Amino acid sequence: MQKYPLKITKSGHAFISQEDRLDWLVDELVDMDYSEDFCLALDFDPFFIERLMMAGFLVMSTRFADEPSEYLLLPKLHLARSVLFFPDLHVKKSIKRFLSRYELRVDTEFDAIVDRCVAVHGDEWLTEPLLKALRFLRGVKTVSARPISFGVYRDGELKAGEFGVLAGGVYTSYSGYYDEDNAGSVQMILMARHLEERGAPFLDLGMPLPYKDDLGAANIPPRRFVPLFREGRERDIFAR
Repeated sequence: MQKYPLKITKSGHAFISQEDRLDWLVDELVDMDYSEDFCLALDFDPFFIERLMMAGFLVMSTRFADEPSEYLLLPKLHLARSVLFFPDLHVKKSIKRFLSRYELRVDTEFDAIVDRCVAVHGDEWLTEPLLKALRFLRGVKTVSARPISFGVYRDGELKAGEFGVLAGGVYTSYSGYYDEDNAGSVQMILMARHLEERGAPFLDLGMPLPYKDDLGAANIPPRRFVPLFREGRERDIFAR
């Protein structure tokens, strides 16, 4: 049983700390119909972040407005989660002819892909301490949740990529970019097919967006997502 009660801030956000039993906490948030996308935390310890990822949170961060040198961790459970069940993958006819032009490579240029994501999208939530923790976790062989990357190449050159977190058998997409028209769509399609072939139960795309809907993703509530995630995290789809 949880040793400490659920902590809710004056703003209505759940506050998470190291001593929390995270599965219990997630169950509490689901049962109370928690109305915020984000929770709050202050601890950027990599192993705490790994525990958050294994509990089903997509871990983001931000700077304090009045203290830009200080950072806040933002574990996000999502009020609606964009999930692609592989039988529902939709490939537009206009994209099909591009698929054979690219090669998918898994986890070959993680740092380059992360740096490019930050260059394209900024560091508003991909803050320095969060990225430091993610990079640290890549060097720990015993973690159950580890950051990985996917990239597509044409003529040996990286044209689009993304990174995310593999928690057991569930891959959660964090951020991506493309440097060539259609390469981003190709990367997501080839990645989805690769994950399906490896035995992943679904592809967790995080926040719902129209382009994810176009791929065939469904937007599901936490009550449905959490049991699916917990079942999927028990798998190991990539050999260490």
